[in-house]
Parts: sequence; structure tokens; C-alpha cells
Amino acid sequence: MSFQSKVTSLQAYNLMLYRTALHPEFFRIEGVRRIEHGEYEFEAWIFRGGHALRFEHDGLCLTEIVSDQTSQLPERGQVVTLPCAGEKDHENTFGDNVAYVTSVQTEILTDHLYLGTYNEMLEHGRELNALMAVWTEDAHVKPSLSLLDIQRFAEEVHVQSYHLRPDCGLVLRSQSIFKLKSD
Repeated sequence: MSFQSKVTSLQAYNLMLYRTALHPEFFRIEGVRRIEHGEYEFEAWIFRGGHALRFEHDGLCLTEIVSDQTSQLPERGQVVTLPCAGEKDHENTFGDNVAYVTSVQTEILTDHLYLGTYNEMLEHGRELNALMAVWTEDAHVKPSLSLLDIQRFAEEVHVQSYHLRPDCGLVLRSQSIFKLKSD
């Protein structure tokens, strides 16, 4: 595989933040995790190559999407779109009550390093009972993995995501925090 095709595959990924909920019909959801805690509600969806995170508090709804298939998603309610290639950070405050912070990093690994990382992440996900999607595409012998590690706290939710794609040796990591701000 040429370097050019690896870069092209990587550049398809975006992180999108919406100020609204998105309908599940946009995704082929393979797993769901839901949290209702105190003043907030949180739901995570995992699908092949991406995820959706929804955080709701006091009538405010935020949805984070990470995917390489974003062309079919609506523009309505969109707050920001970040290409995932390289390293990116973003933060936003919504009203007086909710803060959102995210960081995205990508790496392109050799086949050997990719498989080692895949095996480590698969074991990590199983140990944590993380939300995972594991698959092998017809054109590739090596497996793909999407994983969400979710931590609930009294006034915030932390989510670490990992999306591993063998077609380009991609490891995409994101760390997002949805936080209720104290008065």
C-alpha cells in the first residue's frame, strides 16, 4: 500500500460536535451503553470505525461523532467539525452549566506495530468490559477495532476512544469530557 493511500484513508476521519441528538438510522450501531446519573444522561454508541456520544443536561443535548463516513450527517445543529489527522484539541462551554473538552491524536503504524497495538487494545477492552466493535473487512486479513472506555463521575463523563484500521495502519485516539460546571 502506498503512503498516499494511507494518508487519504486517514484524512476521511472527522470529529463532529452537535448541539442536538442524532437519529440512530445514520449509524450501524453494534453496541450501546447508557448512563443516568444525578443531573445528566449519557449514551454511547459504537459502530465499525466510529462512535457517537450523547450527553444531556437540563434541556441541553450535545452529540459527538467520530467517523470516516460523515458526508450523510446533517449540518443542522452542528457546532464544530475537526479533521482527525494529526493532533487536535477543542473545548466549548454551553450556557453556564456544561463544558466539553476533546483531544484527538492519530498515528499510522507499520503492520507489525499495528497488530501489536490491536492485540493490546483488544485485551484492554476485554478487561474493562469496554464497548467494542471488532471486524475484518473482506479486502484485509488483519482485524479492525473500535473501542470506548467510559468513566462516570458525579458531575462529568470521560470517554477514551480508539479506532484501529488495518487498511492504513491507523490508530485514532480521542479523549472527551462532558462536564457539569459548578455554580
